[in-house]
Amino acid sequence: MSRPQQMTKAVSPPHVAVLAFPYGTHAAPLISIIRHLAALAPEIHFSFLNTADSNAALFTSSVKTPPNLTRRDVPEPPSAGLTHHMLMPPSAGLTRHMLMVAFLSMAGEMFRREVAEAEKEVGRRATCLVTDALYEFAAEMAAEMGVAWLAFWTTGPAALSTHFHTDLIREKFGCQGGRELEELDFIPGMSKIRVQDIPPQVLDGNLDSVFTKKLHQMARALPKATSVFINSFEALDPAINSDLDSKLQKFLNIGPLSLLVPQMASADTHHCLPWLDARSESSVAYISFGTVTVLPAHELAAIAEALEATRFPFLWSLKDEARTQLPDGFLDRASGLGKIVPWAPQVEILAHRSVGVFITHCGWNSVLEGVVSGVPMIGRPFFGDQKVNARVIESVMGIGVVIEGGTFTKSGLAGCLEVVLAGEDGRRMRERAEELKKAAREAVMEGGSSPKNRKCCWS
Repeated sequence: MSRPQQMTKAVSPPHVAVLAFPYGTHAAPLISIIRHLAALAPEIHFSFLNTADSNAALFTSSVKTPPNLTRRDVPEPPSAGLTHHMLMPPSAGLTRHMLMVAFLSMAGEMFRREVAEAEKEVGRRATCLVTDALYEFAAEMAAEMGVAWLAFWTTGPAALSTHFHTDLIREKFGCQGGRELEELDFIPGMSKIRVQDIPPQVLDGNLDSVFTKKLHQMARALPKATSVFINSFEALDPAINSDLDSKLQKFLNIGPLSLLVPQMASADTHHCLPWLDARSESSVAYISFGTVTVLPAHELAAIAEALEATRFPFLWSLKDEARTQLPDGFLDRASGLGKIVPWAPQVEILAHRSVGVFITHCGWNSVLEGVVSGVPMIGRPFFGDQKVNARVIESVMGIGVVIEGGTFTKSGLAGCLEVVLAGEDGRRMRERAEELKKAAREAVMEGGSSPKNRKCCWS
């Protein structure tokens, strides 16, 4: 007698709910990897949940989106009344910070509701949560849903290590002043990081603020994540990687995403690349501080004065409204020396042979773009993880210098430019930067650590 066939229950294809953080540069690298994964796995549906304004900047006609990836716009907290409620004068930076805090405060309840709506829209239950690591509530949410939680940390491994070891750092240093130059040599891989380099939310900021508490809760929740993945590569911070991997279920470097995920060339609307073509190799200072940072007028003037004094050719990405704060006559005097544009195709510029140094705010995406291109850096960090990133550039990677005193002065920047573009130390920085550039490319090659980690992330 033949054996009876067993009835098998049909299994619905997977549905991944992706919860983005819409502020700063958090959402852009997350959508980059999600687009890549969606193209590789057409049987999986990805729902990308993000605010309408952030989604509008990410889902454009110039970027191809696979059909199994859909955007869902989620509510953003109303800005009306925030400055009045906090008895503070309104400003762009202040409003952005308050919106971010308000969004984090409402995110847990709101995303539970929005994921349920996405499930109805797609017709499938969510089988996995992928979220920005800031969303500590995702640990409980994933447990309620009975699904895996994959957390994406959007900045560097050193910054994550400081947050992960918050309790240990506070126990070691407490509220004692005068210890800013002491190093975190009791944490693996952090022996060159000083107290003054770590994010203020770890030790010396307002420890009762919503954002500080959220970061602390995040650090405590991450061991519950099925995996924590990061836009970096293993050779960049092996000791930190090993430490975090021993404390998390999976800690996976899947980058640099700019190499792993093919990037469309940006439109060079201001003809930066032809201008660079006419400059000699490793001679140009490229200056950009991202889309959020606003320099005070005296620092803009100091940059201009240093450029004029040293006579190094420069390409400066500077918004039009900031031009009015440059020294009188500078634009005319520097017209043959440099080029100032309101926007520049940064990835393509950094890859150009004539760029010899990148003057940056040390946001992680910019740092990694500099590493990938083999370009030394001059760091002027402003907030968040930027100080620890700057210290890593200078003292761990050995591919740059940090502005002395934390702010631009004419003499300070002029000295840094001389070191990097004309000195023996600069030559060694370029050699080390080339080594890291090579290591980054090896990491994303077939059989490299990053593609392996990407597959492991979902297994």
